[in-house]
Parts: sequence; structure tokens; C-alpha cells
Amino acid sequence: MKNGKKIRLRLFNDLKVFYGTIDYIELKSIYINIQSWVQPKDDYTNWKKIVCTQSRDIKHTILDVNDLNLFHKSTIVDLDIRHSGISLDKKSFMNLEITLFVKVGVDFKSIELKDSVRKIIKEIYNKNISKNKYFDFFITKRDLIQ
Repeated sequence: MKNGKKIRLRLFNDLKVFYGTIDYIELKSIYINIQSWVQPKDDYTNWKKIVCTQSRDIKHTILDVNDLNLFHKSTIVDLDIRHSGISLDKKSFMNLEITLFVKVGVDFKSIELKDSVRKIIKEIYNKNISKNKYFDFFITKRDLIQ
């Protein structure tokens, strides 16, 4: 029987961030899930290419900061933004799921793993989200009234 765990991290005001695993007893991989609503800054003709480029840039960021003592070099990055419906005056849902394959002997509850995951998430935020030239990021689809 598999025993999954999911932990929410409250790191940023414009993203929902989780990390977890499907089986924390026989740990083979962990996932990082980042969700947000995105709104384009300008109008572009080829959104499919832009989304693919964003996905590739995120993978390069992970490779730069990945702790090879905890994780294997191979990762899976799945950036899901429906590029066919992107338009200037509306927000689109973004789901980013990253799968990291853990080395033998790594414990899901370890401080090392949690710190490494936080480091990866913060680096993605700093390099690929906060300085993004194509999209603004929001926690909800509708603007919050204050």
C-alpha cells in the first residue's frame, strides 16, 4: 500500500506551492507543484513557443541548483498553460509540476530534503517567475478587494 504525503509551503503571495510524494516509505521521487494565474504583459503571436521556452528555462534553473547528493540529474518539468486561450485581458491558469528522482537512502521527512526543495522553488521564483517578461502572476483569477 502506498502512503503519499503532501506539504504546502507558503513562500510567495502570488503562487500556491506544494511538494510531496506518492510513497514516502519507499521514496523514489518527489514532486513540486506550483500553481498560479497568469496574465500576459504584451500580445504575442506564438504563445506555444513562449510556453515551451519557459518550460525549458525552468528545467535549466533546476539543473543549476539541483543537489546531486539528494537527487538524480534527470528531472521532469511539466508546465501547463493553455496557450490556445491566452489573451491580453484575461488570466489563464498555470500548473507547473516538477518531478525529482531521489537517490537511495534519502528520507522524505529530512531537513536536507526540505531545504533543497525550498532552494529549488525560490530559485525558480527568482529567475523564472518574478522577472518574467511575458506574464504577471496572481494567486486568484479575480482581483482581491482590499
